[in-house]
Amino acid sequence: MPPRFLLRTRARALFAVLGHGAAVLRGKVAKAGLLMLMGAALASCGGGGGGSSSGGIPLLPVVASPAPRPQPPEAHEPPTPPVPSAPDPIAASYPVGGTVTGVRGSGLVLQNNAGDDLPIAANGAFRFTAPVAGGAGYAVTVKTQPLFLEQTCTVSQGNGTMGSAAVTSVAVNCTSAAAPARFAYVANLLSDSVSAFTIDANSGALGFSAVPSATTERLPNSLAVDPTGRFVYVANQGANSVSAYAIDAATGALSSLGVPTVATPSSPLFLTVDPLGRFVYVLSPTTSTLSVHDIDSHTGALSLSSSIGATGYATALAVDPTGRFAYLLSQADNTVRCYAIDTGTGAFSPLPVPAVAAQIQPEAIAMDPAGRFVYVTNRASRTVSAYTIDTATGVPSSAAGPAVATGDTPASLAVDPTGRFVYVGNLLSDTVARYAIDAATGALSVSGTPVAVTAPRSVAVDPTGRFIYVANWTSHTLSSYALDADTGAMGASPVSTIATGNTPQQVALAK
Repeated sequence: MPPRFLLRTRARALFAVLGHGAAVLRGKVAKAGLLMLMGAALASCGGGGGGSSSGGIPLLPVVASPAPRPQPPEAHEPPTPPVPSAPDPIAASYPVGGTVTGVRGSGLVLQNNAGDDLPIAANGAFRFTAPVAGGAGYAVTVKTQPLFLEQTCTVSQGNGTMGSAAVTSVAVNCTSAAAPARFAYVANLLSDSVSAFTIDANSGALGFSAVPSATTERLPNSLAVDPTGRFVYVANQGANSVSAYAIDAATGALSSLGVPTVATPSSPLFLTVDPLGRFVYVLSPTTSTLSVHDIDSHTGALSLSSSIGATGYATALAVDPTGRFAYLLSQADNTVRCYAIDTGTGAFSPLPVPAVAAQIQPEAIAMDPAGRFVYVTNRASRTVSAYTIDTATGVPSSAAGPAVATGDTPASLAVDPTGRFVYVGNLLSDTVARYAIDAATGALSVSGTPVAVTAPRSVAVDPTGRFIYVANWTSHTLSSYALDADTGAMGASPVSTIATGNTPQQVALAK
């Protein structure tokens, strides 16, 4: 068969198949299949030469439908977490505070709601540390009363419910039951007498008693008033005796007791009265003796109870407020000697620590009103030393801070009744100096400028802490000065000055 004819025959068959395939294939797939079939037909035809053929029409390949295009997964929003319920609101908290008036010295402690202790050392505003939630209650009370001046503090507007602001209206008012001094007495060394003066309780001014003086024996060097304010005792250095006097409660005049004097060892230089009014203690340094005399609580008369020796050249003695311990200055070895006192008999015995060192020539000694600290002037060293006392055992420390400088010949000192200040009379510097007491340690620091005073031989502070009285050795006078209730500052000028006898040696006050 001629090639052209054969080609036409195959082409017609191919188109028949394509017609059928075109019905099956659609779109782009159909076009692709058509091209493939045409290519196969042409290839089987061989083009035009006489090569053998495969005989018949080849089977068309089965073309699979294309797989559907994968679609991205349907986006889903993450689930909304549950909304937690709102917590109960926390109530705001506010401080509780107020104002303190009238307090003198340390010891006052306030509480709020039976806790949150707040020590108070001065007048003015206060605030508790722990705040109180709004809507809760507060209750301010006094936990501890002040240590000094027989003070009582009361609280007003101290209870309530917290609102939405700080409480500042609590009021704490302190009053003192301490009685002011009514009379002053001065031992006049070279007049052989005791001067008696009245004191104006409001101004501190001095006046002569109805009987201005009482006669003593020779060289009255030291005197003391019993704590009830009924008796005065005087050590007569030149007569080796102690004189005893009754105080007229109305006028302050002195009158000798029925047994006016008792004998002492040689040259009694100093005496003091037990704070509870049971005993008189007398120092006789030339014989190194301390003698104990019982006081008759009804008549005031003295009787010798006991004595101890080996006290050294003892110049002064201080007894703690409980009457259990005593501290004696010995210039023989420049020490403070320490004793326990038998409260029944008044007898002395050395403490486990029998002495602590002083500086050169310890001269005068005083205790703070709470019995926590002892202060000593050192005449030749021109210093004042402080010692801390264990109130349970009476044992002193070696020193509460370094000794502090004084003026020339610090011959006397006194502690104010609030326990905040020490006053030192510098005999040859003609000044009275003031020192602040650290309430925690007892250490001293200079406070203010010394006040000019002529030859201050002896100083005494009024029981209310409002006035100080100074015996002026060379001018033979007694002066009174006002004290600032807050700072302890001494007035630059005296409230009053009044004549004494010759060479006023010591001043003592009576309520």
